[in-house]
Amino acid sequence: MADPRPFHWEYTPQPVQHEAFRITGGTALRGTVMVSGAKNAALKLLAAAVLTGERCRFTNVPEIEDVRVMAETLRDLGVVVDHPEPNTYEVAAGDVDWLFVPLEAAAKMRASFMLLGPLLTRFGEVIISNPGGDRIGRRPVDLHVDAMRALGAEIDYRYGYYYAKAPGRLRGAEVRFPFVSVMGTENAMLAATLAEGHTTIRPAAREPEVDDLIAFLCKMGAEVERTAPDTIEVEGRKRLRGSDHSVVPDRIEAGTFAIAAAMTGGLVTLERARCDHLDALVEVLGRMGIAVDCGTDRLTVDATTVGPGAYTPVDIETAPYPGLATDLQPPTSVLLTQANGRSTVHETIFEDRLEWMTELRRMGAEIDTPDGHHAIIQGPARLVGADVEISDLRAGASLILAALAASGTSTIHGGHHVRRGYENIERRFLDLGARFEHVLEGDSGTPA
Repeated sequence: MADPRPFHWEYTPQPVQHEAFRITGGTALRGTVMVSGAKNAALKLLAAAVLTGERCRFTNVPEIEDVRVMAETLRDLGVVVDHPEPNTYEVAAGDVDWLFVPLEAAAKMRASFMLLGPLLTRFGEVIISNPGGDRIGRRPVDLHVDAMRALGAEIDYRYGYYYAKAPGRLRGAEVRFPFVSVMGTENAMLAATLAEGHTTIRPAAREPEVDDLIAFLCKMGAEVERTAPDTIEVEGRKRLRGSDHSVVPDRIEAGTFAIAAAMTGGLVTLERARCDHLDALVEVLGRMGIAVDCGTDRLTVDATTVGPGAYTPVDIETAPYPGLATDLQPPTSVLLTQANGRSTVHETIFEDRLEWMTELRRMGAEIDTPDGHHAIIQGPARLVGADVEISDLRAGASLILAALAASGTSTIHGGHHVRRGYENIERRFLDLGARFEHVLEGDSGTPA
């Protein structure tokens, strides 16, 4: 394959539109929120559409920056991507002009690496850059590369790119991961759908977004089945067809708004929230004394009786699904500042995920982080407005929650991180009664 360096794809950092959120706290949130489609499902579904030349149509797609970047990346490859109406995308990968995913795409979004499996298994080769994403610790792609090699791919790494070839078709095999990897599971599964023979993946991730991807692949004619909680088996097909699919609701977004209600002593109903996808969080809220009512596709948090400052302290630990999601640890940690006593946090997934707590301390939280995986939180904290900086997507949403509960006004810099994963977050909080402004940095604070 050609060396990518002669092409114009060489990455030049592009100016980022710096945004901030200005929030005045102290208002109890009340009302209803419609939960968006899941970011972590939509991105993988768009990648899966490359497995066929026929048109695929996705609805309930969140209008977020990561989806926009994935769509642009596919267009750069020569894939036809239409956006006929809000929350709807249509993808047709009849022809692909470039089997090359450049550094520019990878630097913006880690999920661009999800194109490795589908491009390799359908077209037999791909050059793909090392991915970027949030700065929350090492998230090596070695597991993805090893899975492709297990399926018969030849992969070299040089100049910051993976050069992958599949002599003939990929071949079904046993893919064994040393630990659970969500994206590793999904990439292996996508590659196996067009491989020759049978593939077994274990331990396979159990997240609802993985099962949503399985459901879509089966609509395409793939033979994919979860044969045990930690095992996925795939019988390869020669070709797949296009299909329509509605993206599963975003459990992380639902959890964020549920915690927002608890942080402010409010009453909020989440429509299109899957309680069965939030068992671990609902259990934590229950132990804290927060009332949660679960319906089939609805969840209501009522914090008007036992409010902030009176919650029971708890100890939490993140774990692969069905455990407490690492993406829900930052907002849950904010909530623990409003418990009456000492709580502990054990982050088992990412070693740098607690670094953002420095900003939370600036708002008055009493937190000790003896190492990169543990935090001790003493509550209840009287949070106060402050100027703070967002370092990643989930930390950004969590600082918003702290600002909503704080006395005074907070300015949260780096709002573009939040746009990666939350659709129109300021409008939705405004609809719940929050005092919330979106401003552009450097424009003297004029609302955007």
